[in-house]
Amino acid sequence: MGKVRIVSTDSQPFGNRREAGRALAEELSELKGDNPVILGVPRGAVPMAAVVADELDGELDVVIVRKLRAPSNPELAIGSMTEDGEAIIDESLARRTRASDEYLEREKQEQVERIEERRRVYRQVHDKVYLTDRIVVIVDDGFATGATMKAALQSAQSESPQRLIAAAPVGARSTVENLAEHADEVVCLRAPEFFGAVGAFYREFGQVSDEEVVGMLRQRGTGAEPQ
Repeated sequence: MGKVRIVSTDSQPFGNRREAGRALAEELSELKGDNPVILGVPRGAVPMAAVVADELDGELDVVIVRKLRAPSNPELAIGSMTEDGEAIIDESLARRTRASDEYLEREKQEQVERIEERRRVYRQVHDKVYLTDRIVVIVDDGFATGATMKAALQSAQSESPQRLIAAAPVGARSTVENLAEHADEVVCLRAPEFFGAVGAFYREFGQVSDEEVVGMLRQRGTGAEPQ
């Protein structure tokens, strides 16, 4: 079980992703000088991951995972797919949302294809940063069900990082605590008593495009070769 660091139960929204990224970087300032790898979950979390990487003098990269959507509510994650094609499914939630085996197979295949598309686009401009023996921080814009972050942590863990941290500006307290089973530390700046949609905790929460992500990756180099 990893350490849980909840900074506040405040429900005050952040202005935008960059403001949230600066706040995360301040909370993680002890990592400056350790050359951490900061992985953003595409696409929404990449702008704040870029801020964290810049502030901590770290390396920016992405961890490409996709949520598995509930049949009647595409915003609700009933599981997720790792970049390696492994499905992590919340069986209880899948049953409650009446996700049949046939539906799940179609959804998994669609998300695998989306992962491959993004990998082709992103890796044209930025080689993968290898994580073995590195301090790794995975940044998302919020912890709701935690399905996407769980997949991201599992994907990163397979590379044997020195230390693995999950970080987000906002999150549901129960999710933060559950994620501690999969990381060395979970950092959440604000875990209010009542948690709804992640976007409610940002005054500006527009879509982030692939072009924006590509621009951030291109600006920050080509990645690191394996040791």
